[in-house]
Amino acid sequence: MLGTRGGWQALRRCASLPRAVRLRVSEALGARESGGEVKVQGWVRSVRSQKEVLFLHINDGSSLEHLQVVADPSLENRDLTFGSAVEVQGKLVKSPHRRQNMELQAETIRVVGPCDTWTFPLKLKERHPLEYVRQFPHLRCRSNTLASLLRIRSEATAAIHSFFQDNGYVHIHTPIITSNDCEGAGELFHIETSNEARESAEKTQFFNVPAFLTVSGQLHLEVMAGAFTHVFTFGPTFRAENSQSRRHLAEFYMVEAELSFTESLQDIMQVMEDLFKTATSTVLSKCPRDVELFHKYIAPAQKDRLEQILKHKFVTISYNEAVEILKQASQTFTFKPEWGCDLQTEHEKYLVKYCGEVPVFVINYPYDLKPFYMRDNEDGPQHTVAAVDLLVPGVGELCGGSLREERLPLLESRLQRLGITDTYQWYLDLRKYGSVPHGGFGMGFERYLQYILGVDNIKDVIPFPRFSHSCLL
Repeated sequence: MLGTRGGWQALRRCASLPRAVRLRVSEALGARESGGEVKVQGWVRSVRSQKEVLFLHINDGSSLEHLQVVADPSLENRDLTFGSAVEVQGKLVKSPHRRQNMELQAETIRVVGPCDTWTFPLKLKERHPLEYVRQFPHLRCRSNTLASLLRIRSEATAAIHSFFQDNGYVHIHTPIITSNDCEGAGELFHIETSNEARESAEKTQFFNVPAFLTVSGQLHLEVMAGAFTHVFTFGPTFRAENSQSRRHLAEFYMVEAELSFTESLQDIMQVMEDLFKTATSTVLSKCPRDVELFHKYIAPAQKDRLEQILKHKFVTISYNEAVEILKQASQTFTFKPEWGCDLQTEHEKYLVKYCGEVPVFVINYPYDLKPFYMRDNEDGPQHTVAAVDLLVPGVGELCGGSLREERLPLLESRLQRLGITDTYQWYLDLRKYGSVPHGGFGMGFERYLQYILGVDNIKDVIPFPRFSHSCLL
């Protein structure tokens, strides 16, 4: 059969049609039988002209594999070069080569858009490193590696949505422009109009209150969790941390979920683990060639590690246990591990290594270390909250979550101590009217991709890299 879009059924009817059937490259490659007239559109990946035959390889982004086009040399012209956009019409036939099922015998080749190969940054038969193509954010999607990455991103996005929908979650579109800062989630991008930037700060603001780009949809999801027992969101978030490290992005996508009527942190952790394993299994099964490219050339051992992780339960340790493990480590850390201090990336990576290079849940963090909305464990003298972070090899923190404080008196007391009661009066209302035990988590989508593909720099798993503040498309 051809592709899922009905390409083969259309191909069987093509003999009675006056025009050729348009196929994607993936559909043409997936054909099992020769057919009639077809049309394929894409970009030339190689040109090889011989005395009696002209060979082209074309790709339209639907497949890592290229479609071979066989043509008469008379169809060649000077604009038919690497990188040019073409439309090829002809007959789909069985290929004599074992590595490709079908090939296209061209009857016509039309160059839709020529390409100047002398100035085009991507060169024929060169495997450009990720550092090189990162310089060309507007062109790098035409490289094999980034094209594979974008197909994987697309499939992973669909897999995450399917996981939540199959488990009864309602998808919520949370605001991108918001007045709340999700206390402690990160530095904020402040929004103002171009006129406001020129005028006095004393004048009326566009929204009448300070407005920011969202750092998290969690608080808005908690609103919805008062009407729907299971909700999730998957959208862009923004952090104004002035860092150009391999771990940081100013704009990234976050998967977040909230579950009502749950009193167990284990329930939240189980959803995290199930989401990770389900999405990863789907990506591995639906994008095998694309994932293989990363695991062969960028992270050779990652495939075996992932397969092992998918077979076993994740490890769980408490924050107290984590600190003791770090204190007893023979390794010297830049940041000395102490109870009450946040775990740094170097600590997280060591803990994962200590536990056997498998994902690790760290639970029950110090009360004063976490935001106001996390549930108090009331477990002095070392006061903790019901929080959890999921750490993965090579990356560190992948997910973070907690039970939420549903008890009104405890929440009122904490907000009062922090001096933010007026700001979060609406949040207190959620506890006054039908409040239930609930919790949730968030997962950074780019960090997830970075981990499963074994990519070192997180900027190499986004469509448009912002590797410097002056390089924005």
